[in-house]
Amino acid sequence: MKNFFVLAIVLFLFSCKTETRNKIPVYAWESGPGKKSDTELLSEFKELKEKGIDGLMFSAGHSPETNQRVAKLAREAGLEYHAWIPTLVQSSEGLLDTSLYAVNGLGESAWTNPAYVGYYKFLCPNREEVYTFLENLYGKIADIPEVDGIHLDYIRFPDVILAEGLWKKYGLVMDREYPQFDYCYCDKCVADFKEKSGINILEVEDPSQVEEWKQFRYDLITNLVNQLAERIHSKDKQITAAVFPGPNSVAKKIVRQEWDKWNLDAFYPMNYNDFYLEDTEWIGEVSREAYESTHGKVPVYSGLFICPAPERKTAEPDPENHGLVPSEIADAINQSVSNGAAGVCLFTPSRMTEEGWAEFRKAIYK
Repeated sequence: MKNFFVLAIVLFLFSCKTETRNKIPVYAWESGPGKKSDTELLSEFKELKEKGIDGLMFSAGHSPETNQRVAKLAREAGLEYHAWIPTLVQSSEGLLDTSLYAVNGLGESAWTNPAYVGYYKFLCPNREEVYTFLENLYGKIADIPEVDGIHLDYIRFPDVILAEGLWKKYGLVMDREYPQFDYCYCDKCVADFKEKSGINILEVEDPSQVEEWKQFRYDLITNLVNQLAERIHSKDKQITAAVFPGPNSVAKKIVRQEWDKWNLDAFYPMNYNDFYLEDTEWIGEVSREAYESTHGKVPVYSGLFICPAPERKTAEPDPENHGLVPSEIADAINQSVSNGAAGVCLFTPSRMTEEGWAEFRKAIYK
């Protein structure tokens, strides 16, 4: 009888270890802390850990003190903490000189005439002052011992073409690149491109047909990212980024992200299939593309957009309230991982229903 109980304990412990070993890595985008107390935050973080989340891309603003507070609590709950801070979108008045903002093909500043929505105030990535600002911002956060890494977002140009699922919301048909959504045509970008290529882009009838102009802007983003990566790595911290799917099928075409050339520790492509009027199979396709583009050398975590109210999805007019319903979550995870993704990242845990969590848990322990 004694031997039976010993064997039962061994088998139980083995099954626990096997479950842990086979678990898919899962991260999540989340924001706060708002007015939540330490007790409330710690309780939430512990619950996320129990549900299978391994780390947070947490948006707590620019404050080192706030990031340190939240990071300590995340660590206590057993979660990684990556400070999720927008890069080229900075809309606080007085934070930076307005001359540093990107300019569209009509000569309009993103500060005074942002595309699509009011917060789309994008900085020009071709300005030394912008790099200095970002280096200082991210450097202070990276110096916090409890912070595991920096997570870049909006590290791109504005969408020169919106994902098709958003066209109706904004009353647009984006069958080509239009100048009011095409950036950056500031004096420095125009002059630097002319010096490099001999082409005055302001004299070109259709700039969208000039491949050198596209590559010039891919390189502006790549150079900025790699400068920041060198700085953060010098502090022995990770640096990652939320990116558009692809890179070739989507990211390069609509936001000028050639992210397979970025020297980062992991990529988090936002594989939000509903935005592209696609199903979960498409998530597998772009996950495969990401894996092959990075040659499997850098982890890619497939970003999954969760529907907050599945029962109302078909009647919901705003596509940004669409997303994966519970019956799609397991397939989205399987499509991602079977096609090369190292794991997944949820946007966001707060949008998950109880049914969604149940389907999620089945999938991550397969």
